[in-house]
Amino acid sequence: MSNDVTDWRPEDPAFWEATGKKIAYRNLWISVPALLCGFAVWGMWGIITVQMMNLGFPFTQAELFTLTAIAGIAGATMRIPASFLIRLAGGRNTIFLTTAMLLAPAFGTGVVLQHPEWPLWAFQLMALWCGVGGGNFASSMSNISTFFPKRLQGTALGLNAGLGNFGVTTMQIVIPLVMTLSIFGTLGGEPTTLIKDSGWIFGKIAAGTPTWIQNAGFAWVLSLVPLSILCWFGMSNLKTVSPDAGNPLVAFARITWLYTLAFIPSIVGLYLYLPKPTGLGLISMWVAIPLDIVSALLIMKLAAFGPMKDNVARQFAIFRDKHTWSLTALYIVTFGSFIGFSMALPLSMKVIFGVSHVPDAAGVMQHTLNNPNAPTVLAYAWIGPFVGAAVRPIGGWISDKVGGSIVTQIISAVMVVASVAVGYVMMKAYASATPEQYFPAFLGLFIVLFFASGVGNGSTFRTIGVIFDRQQAGPVLGWTSAVAAYGAFVAPIVIGDQIKAGTPQYAMYGFAVFYALCLVLNWWFYLRANAYVKNP
Repeated sequence: MSNDVTDWRPEDPAFWEATGKKIAYRNLWISVPALLCGFAVWGMWGIITVQMMNLGFPFTQAELFTLTAIAGIAGATMRIPASFLIRLAGGRNTIFLTTAMLLAPAFGTGVVLQHPEWPLWAFQLMALWCGVGGGNFASSMSNISTFFPKRLQGTALGLNAGLGNFGVTTMQIVIPLVMTLSIFGTLGGEPTTLIKDSGWIFGKIAAGTPTWIQNAGFAWVLSLVPLSILCWFGMSNLKTVSPDAGNPLVAFARITWLYTLAFIPSIVGLYLYLPKPTGLGLISMWVAIPLDIVSALLIMKLAAFGPMKDNVARQFAIFRDKHTWSLTALYIVTFGSFIGFSMALPLSMKVIFGVSHVPDAAGVMQHTLNNPNAPTVLAYAWIGPFVGAAVRPIGGWISDKVGGSIVTQIISAVMVVASVAVGYVMMKAYASATPEQYFPAFLGLFIVLFFASGVGNGSTFRTIGVIFDRQQAGPVLGWTSAVAAYGAFVAPIVIGDQIKAGTPQYAMYGFAVFYALCLVLNWWFYLRANAYVKNP
């Protein structure tokens, strides 16, 4: 079986049935578990930080929120070069190497978690490194988009993204489980004892239970090694898409070069944004994000050399198309919400519902008293991401039938209403001595948000696949997913800041305003009578 495919005509029905379908689906089914592990490694700090609180790690709530945010911004930044890697280096080469790269942050995270006495920057460094897993989404989606005909774009991309997104749910279920087991024996290090109740999918884990928190990182090594081998021997490079990829060593050098450079804007932006002593605290999040994006693009353009320079220049043509920008905003609504809420929700649940909010003698609300009736966070945190990932292929399939933009319009309206409602519930819970009474409504509304965002992920991909040609659709998918991934940075920071200020509802009200604006944008571009492209 050759890994380089020179003749590729998926829009030709005869070719597709005789040859194309088998190759395309083989690459898809290998891509899915690789992407799943990427999401798991990228998103695992959302669960790890909850367990760090339960184990008494010497960090504040605000410092723990920075860990999920750092992983978020790093993953988003890595998606910018990742969106161009398929054309530069080939699909098989890219997916193999970026999957193998996950071994380093997974193992490193396991090491630092054995040392709660280490400084915060050591944990922040590992969170930054885990961003590699977030970057993999852009290259994976760009790659799969090249294998399928336009009529199957929504379904294929929905399957890849939806099943890949199960990495978030898988991680949220697997990590609490493996932390209860000495799966590596003496090689895995000593356990730490819980000082607060924890939990997993089937309920509470009592304080005093020995816990191997380091397994949150180490466990992924068991799947990443065979997956990397499978990617190398089972996936394909399409020479029609990546004609100048070169031999594998050249391709690996390009990938490593661009991924390494992507860390520079992330580190600089975080250093300027994060408060002392980690950073300088000079700029706001809303300055840090555009600075990070522009710096990443500039570095990539300046650092390209040889054949890479011409390829990068051709890919930058997507920025001259207005649909690139409209669909970027719409993808923030869908995937940005999905990954942002996935990152922020576990720790938010712990802070809002794990505490009894009572006034002191002077009438000032206090948020430090442990709530004995608190819901078990790790038993519920996985449900929303599970629903969002599960319905993503359905969103693509429905959009293939009725059009992507009409589906996007409906889910945007649902998200406006659900965001306002969940904000109101958060406000009530954060002012209550018995916040657990609001938990069912809180969880139910967030499941609605995840459901809508999951369906919208599929519909947005369908729209991109219809509007752009085969050469441009991949980079546009990568770019839109890169910008939307900053939701993994924005949501933990915004929600964390508003909780600290005592007004968690304002975060959700702000998201609702953005969803409403994008609802109008989608109507103007794709649904009004004289739309630029009618319901693609």
